[in-house]
Amino acid sequence: MADKSIQFSLTERNLLGKDGKRHKMQVAVPTGRKRIGFRSFCARVAKSTTFNEQEVAAVLNYATGIAKDIVSEGDIVEFGDLGTLSPTFKSKAVPLNEKFRAQEHILAPAVRLTPSKKYFTLMNVTFEQIKPKKENTENPPSDTGGSTPSAPEQGGGSGGL
Repeated sequence: MADKSIQFSLTERNLLGKDGKRHKMQVAVPTGRKRIGFRSFCARVAKSTTFNEQEVAAVLNYATGIAKDIVSEGDIVEFGDLGTLSPTFKSKAVPLNEKFRAQEHILAPAVRLTPSKKYFTLMNVTFEQIKPKKENTENPPSDTGGSTPSAPEQGGGSGGL
């Protein structure tokens, strides 16, 4: 199934050795990765089924929504080859002589994915070593003081979410 090798580069790290001292070591780091968008993923799945891209996306989104609803009721969902989905949360420690109030002392409820070891262990993969990409050092900004700052462009801020 995999026609492409996993690319990696070597990087130096200062790691703690068995003797308790730090040693310069080299480790392989995956690189050359790209993210496949949800629509592209659905299109690839649709090629091998009778469904089209939109139907695949609808089924996947519906399945994740139903699973989230079930987990929010406190149950565990076996989500096929991916693994299991279960509820989790953080809890504040409360002294024994104080009343424990769930709304106040239970924090950050979430869905936890416990991945299936069988599915998430990659078998029959190949590796290709590449040289690490250098940071762009061409045309460094010059600080000659000859230019005046311009007005900020519309929509150029970093509003964030």
